[in-house]
Amino acid sequence: MSNVLLVSGMSGAGRSTVSAALEDGGWSVIDNLPLELIPRVTELATNGSTEMQGLAFILGRGGAVDAHEIVAIRELLRERGFVTRVLFLDAPDEVLIRRFEGNRRRHPFTAHSVAAAITAERNHLAALAESADVVIDTGALNTNQLRRRIADTFRTTSSVELRVNLVSFGFANGIPRDADIVFDCRFLPNPHWEDTLREFTGLSQDVSNYVLGHDDAEHFVSDVVSMLAWQTPAFSREGKSYLTVAVGCTGGKHRSVAVVEEIGRRLAGDCVIFHRDVDRS
Repeated sequence: MSNVLLVSGMSGAGRSTVSAALEDGGWSVIDNLPLELIPRVTELATNGSTEMQGLAFILGRGGAVDAHEIVAIRELLRERGFVTRVLFLDAPDEVLIRRFEGNRRRHPFTAHSVAAAITAERNHLAALAESADVVIDTGALNTNQLRRRIADTFRTTSSVELRVNLVSFGFANGIPRDADIVFDCRFLPNPHWEDTLREFTGLSQDVSNYVLGHDDAEHFVSDVVSMLAWQTPAFSREGKSYLTVAVGCTGGKHRSVAVVEEIGRRLAGDCVIFHRDVDRS
């Protein structure tokens, strides 16, 4: 086992849920270990171990962490042969405020208001968010969706090749903040206006046939797949481990779902599909 995941991000963005999801997936999870101990503990924990799926460190739950030190630790572990990645959890400020006010927890950053504390933490972690291997926006995800996203994204692999995350979404619910590339498929005919298709989703064969049966859809999907075919190796050469490609329609239930499924079918390599809004009422 040589997979190491350093989990950090904004307070209230879901570290507890991510920790539980990783444990359920067979990862060994260590919470709030002092940063300077991570390299030594990694060596000890992985010495001769073949049972763990990976080793994850949950960082910053108790307060501020040094963003530059986390990046330095990642590079040190990579030099020692560990497949090491940084996961940064984020959410819009208004969501974080609502979560803190809802559970009445004190924010680890001291400030005159929760909003000010969140701003201070975001500024403090800006360098880490910028250099993270993968950023997940948890603002629009419920607990089950986040657990599923973690399980799919961090299926254990020793490969250092780039993994493509394909996300369908509805523009009515906001663009995913963690998307690297965003496509708009609202120009395609909308099954919502077909009485026989409205209640189904893009996972239905009838809806999929309706969406993908148009020439514009074939042109669009072919262009996206062609672009990703040459872009993903280029991103990989630049050291990127995860590429999040989001495809949006109006509500995120029909067109974007069908298109993402088809793109995923045509793409070669390691690909994860996530439909953010398909279950929204």
